[in-house]
Amino acid sequence: MAAAPGLAERYFTRWYRPDVKGRAGEDHCVLQHSNRICVIALADAHPLLQKGKVIERISYQISANCSRLQNKVSGKSKRGAQFLTELAPLCRIFCSDGEEYTIYSCIRGRLIEVNESILSNPSLLQQKPFTDGYIAVVLPKFEESKSITRGLLTREEYEEVLSKRFNSTS
Repeated sequence: MAAAPGLAERYFTRWYRPDVKGRAGEDHCVLQHSNRICVIALADAHPLLQKGKVIERISYQISANCSRLQNKVSGKSKRGAQFLTELAPLCRIFCSDGEEYTIYSCIRGRLIEVNESILSNPSLLQQKPFTDGYIAVVLPKFEESKSITRGLLTREEYEEVLSKRFNSTS
């Protein structure tokens, strides 16, 4: 799934969800392809992408009975894919400073794949958040594909949020 630098910009539209679940600064990014597939990633201003954060481990184990790693998808209709709501947790990220971050789907759809390469190399999340360091791939229902971006921000709207956030803290 990893794309070469620059390809993400060419083929995907970036959408943002700031302060997911009311957690200040915990912003997520949805890269929407023209074929409606969406890649979930960390947004530019997420605390994990700020200097000094060291990721110890990542877990796709959401609860005792639910692991995103158990997602087995087959066929054209994506049979077996786990269905996600906007606030369905995708993974938990644990940092060396004791902080823990939960990454959410941000859109409704079927979980197509999770990025297992970040399990063995968590630094990919920070080094290449929009390519090799993505979290998961989600396929929205066809009839919902036009409306999934409702509630998400464009790049310009997100930059406005960041500007207000920065100005209120300085």
